[in-house]
Amino acid sequence: MSSLALPRGLVAPALTPFTASGAIDYGVYRDQISYLLEQGIHGVSPGGSTGEGATLEDDELGRLVAEAREIAGERPVVAGVIRSSTKAAVRAALVARDAGADALMVTPTFYNVLVPDDAGNEAFYRAISDEVQLPIIIYNVVPQNEISPRLFTRLRGIEHVVGVKQSVGGVMAMYDMRLTAPDAMVYAATDELLFTCFELGADGAISAVLSLFPAECRRLWDAAQEQRHEDGRALQDAMFPIWKVVRGPQFPARVKAALSILGRDLGESRSPASPVPNAVREALQNALAPLAGTSR
Repeated sequence: MSSLALPRGLVAPALTPFTASGAIDYGVYRDQISYLLEQGIHGVSPGGSTGEGATLEDDELGRLVAEAREIAGERPVVAGVIRSSTKAAVRAALVARDAGADALMVTPTFYNVLVPDDAGNEAFYRAISDEVQLPIIIYNVVPQNEISPRLFTRLRGIEHVVGVKQSVGGVMAMYDMRLTAPDAMVYAATDELLFTCFELGADGAISAVLSLFPAECRRLWDAAQEQRHEDGRALQDAMFPIWKVVRGPQFPARVKAALSILGRDLGESRSPASPVPNAVREALQNALAPLAGTSR
């Protein structure tokens, strides 16, 4: 296992900039990766749900990983794998590995009538582990196929399963996972309460808010590491009402709209996503007004 593959700290889920025709603008993507790392983010993750990974072809995921790999240098690149069959997940993961990924962040399968039982989930992750031979972070984000702490303990018996990104269930679920699996890497994904998660023992975060507010999130992380509780709480309190507006349906499109208001154009979302309604954009503009013009 690469010592760089699973760091403590902040791994930003990179957005995928699409043009109006649905093509990827790799120049804008590269600029985004550079910007995130310049702001103190510890690593990047192409192809997650914030990056609309379920809409990516395998060759597109491979190029996103390769571009990030070139820019990141020694900092980790964690490739998202969002596929609805074991065969497809293994194929995408092999492409990501060959493109230079240090580790994988793999969602459970998500199509309702194909949701497996515990044995099926174990077979899914074991096949990826055996075939790809990279560290695996389970991306626990699928409500209809939630990986419970009990099941995660079972999956930890698979050689390369070493961590979990805890999305579904909020802070309580993250804390439950932390207590149940003290030897695993547990990453927070409760965007609006990252400082709380850090204080409860999260090893870091892989969370969309890192890509929207990278400098502020690095300050949150540093405050937690330095036990500056009041500073961290004050910053979390300031970010909380903004994130309540950002979250919602068509989430990546909302994040892109927020970024455009802050002066960072990350393109459009890929079909079938559509632009956010005017009312949502106006709400975002109001929430982000104090920050507009302060972010590149």
